Amino acid sequence: MPGHKGCGLLGFEDYDITEIMGADSLYEADGIIKESEQNASLHFGCDTYYSTEGSSHCIRAMLYLAFSFSGKNKKIAAARNAHKAFLTAAALLDLEVDWLIGKGENYLSLELSAEDLLAYFKGCGELPFAVYLTSPDYLGNRLELKKIAKVCHDFSVLLLVDNAHGAYLKFLNPSQHPIDSGADLCTDSAHKTLPVLTGGAYLHLSKNLDDYFKQNAKSALGLFGSTSPSYLILQSLDMANKYLCDYPLRLNEFVLKIHNLKKKLFNSGYTLIGDEPLKITVFAKSYGYSGEEIAEALTKNNLIPEFFDTDFITLMLTPENSDEDLAKILSTFKNLPKKSEIKVKFPKISLPKQKLSIRQAAFSKSEMVDLNSALGRISALPTVGCPPAIPIVMCGEEIDEKVISCLEYYGIKKCTVIEY
Repeated sequence: MPGHKGCGLLGFEDYDITEIMGADSLYEADGIIKESEQNASLHFGCDTYYSTEGSSHCIRAMLYLAFSFSGKNKKIAAARNAHKAFLTAAALLDLEVDWLIGKGENYLSLELSAEDLLAYFKGCGELPFAVYLTSPDYLGNRLELKKIAKVCHDFSVLLLVDNAHGAYLKFLNPSQHPIDSGADLCTDSAHKTLPVLTGGAYLHLSKNLDDYFKQNAKSALGLFGSTSPSYLILQSLDMANKYLCDYPLRLNEFVLKIHNLKKKLFNSGYTLIGDEPLKITVFAKSYGYSGEEIAEALTKNNLIPEFFDTDFITLMLTPENSDEDLAKILSTFKNLPKKSEIKVKFPKISLPKQKLSIRQAAFSKSEMVDLNSALGRISALPTVGCPPAIPIVMCGEEIDEKVISCLEYYGIKKCTVIEY
């Protein structure tokens, strides 16, 4: 690298290279990076491409691919619990979004069925060019993708899946990966469940897609990606190919351990949410605690949760967790005395009125205001923390009483609105 010349303070600078001779180039790959991506494709059974900028980068690329393939149609249907990367991509591409909520209880998780989607298709007028879903979601719930994919394909609509938390699903027996369930495009965050450096991600294309997608995948990634991708992350993605050779056996043995751990937590009186094998999500209030309180107890034992809020706490585990880790998790939960259930309900997801397009709102001049002066204002580009990075109110929507109540519930005191 021109700056540090392989020497520096951290000790790994000699691995941090740039597009020097023999190192290939990510978006014009015809050498070792192309070979590595082909190796990853063999593991996943589809056309797989690398990103060093996370699933957010891949989300923008797959939306662009689907949108550009569709021609003039700008409408996409999306589950409301979408990551903010979807929203920013919609702003950049000037997409029109039909939000799907199904039987969803809260903004993190939606029960969207094939029947819900079929009813939407029959009543939506012009069909969308794609359906965009998040599965698994932050609480570990998964959608019935095989049934949903069949409905999409019956109507010649593409199915796009944010599978950020599910790269490992391919290696279960049998595979539960979105591509194997009928998705046309999906993205995985390799760093979420595989031993890959932060930012390592995959864009997957089904082999059933038109050749257009494979021919333009690199251009789509290059459109939104840095011209200086991290070779440290690329090396970790490449090394993951070797790791995956004996990973399925280790994974499936570990899944049984997590299953047994969940049973013990359930028998101890905890309410568990979701069906994702490597994720443990506890509905804290049923045990008399907030998610923040249980997170504090875990953190004191050096057990760092992936996510928590007032209602839930989520742990993400991998085969890199030891038996000692699992024992410590169980003992920490069992040492919490059960208290009376907290019956305050989380606010249900709502669909505010869309006053401006997502693009208009995102590119408008904005200001941050206190919630007590936000009623009736129009949301600009929302600022949300990660995790979970799921906006409560979207760009261009009017902030109504339900939105205010929801923001207050989650402790959000300010919001960004379009300036008068």
